[in-house]
Amino acid sequence: QVQLVESGGGLVQAGGSLRLSCAASGRTFGTYALGWFRQAPGKEREFVAAISGSGGNLYYADSVKGRFTISRRSTENTVYLQMNSLKAEDTAIYYCAAGGRVSYYASLNLATVGSWGQGTQVTVSS
Repeated sequence: QVQLVESGGGLVQAGGSLRLSCAASGRTFGTYALGWFRQAPGKEREFVAAISGSGGNLYYADSVKGRFTISRRSTENTVYLQMNSLKAEDTAIYYCAAGGRVSYYASLNLATVGSWGQGTQVTVSS
């Protein structure tokens, strides 16, 4: 089981930027995918971005391509989500997620997530 601790949410105006961080522990970093999902009020949790276990494959939802960037720092067992050009529709609770199985190349989806962070609120005012 991977433990995930998030930070970096907050309130920002439309067009602004935020960076989310997620520190992972409990399993060998680099042997599982890491990513971000979000859930807006009244909506289902949805995929945002993921980075494969190898770090060589990046995956994004169409709604955030070109605006969000996922990255990681292996020396700190941390994954980041840089969010630029934020829109009101990006308002949601953002959850860090880790794959439940050893995987070096695959992305994440709701069925393959093994661990969740506690969530961090991102609010974009228009």
